Amino acid sequence: MPSRYHLRLSDPAKARGSEPGLSFRAVSAEGFAEELEIALREDGLFNRWKAAQSDPDAVDPGLGVTDSNAVVSAAQHDLSIDLVAITDVPGAVLRHRLRLLAGHGWALHDVTAA
Repeated sequence: MPSRYHLRLSDPAKARGSEPGLSFRAVSAEGFAEELEIALREDGLFNRWKAAQSDPDAVDPGLGVTDSNAVVSAAQHDLSIDLVAITDVPGAVLRHRLRLLAGHGWALHDVTAA
């Protein structure tokens, strides 16, 4: 059953992961939503991260779960961006992808059934 995750990027310019090849590149609300949606729907981000690990074969394959039906919307509010992700990707996987994309530049505000 899908969940609805309410997220906020308080300072989008600082919402970048520690590895530039894996982090957000977006500058607009729509761009952040699109990049997160792709990260949830496809395994490209996970595979790039896995390949960079010292022992890729030891990585939990559960972190590579995708949801081809994931939908992410965004709204700009003053300087922050609110994202709403509707997905059946587990919360731990969503948080892992967000850490790769945004580092510590995001906050989870609420989770509800979709």
